[in-house]
Amino acid sequence: MPKVEYVLPSGERRAVEAEDGASVMQTSLNNLVPGIIGECGGELSCATCHVFVAPEWSDRLGGRSPEEEDMLQVTAAEPTEFSRLSCQIRCTADTDGLVVHVPEVQ
Repeated sequence: MPKVEYVLPSGERRAVEAEDGASVMQTSLNNLVPGIIGECGGELSCATCHVFVAPEWSDRLGGRSPEEEDMLQVTAAEPTEFSRLSCQIRCTADTDGLVVHVPEVQ
């Protein structure tokens, strides 16, 4: 099972196991990781699952879709080049060890 490490705004780190193919958003919700809301259930329509991908992972995840780019323009926390919607990142063997930072607000 791939693991995802969530870095909370306080600096606390939570490493959790993900089901293969689950989204980073769903994995956080399944494991009660605070700070990711996922209000739309992963339908790419709310931007309440915004995360900042650790720089060393940015190029390894592939690019953002045009729809994801649009939604990142309405996030509560200012987006950066490392911003992603966690509903759009799938957990696989290739993402084992992924580190994402949860913003202070969604």
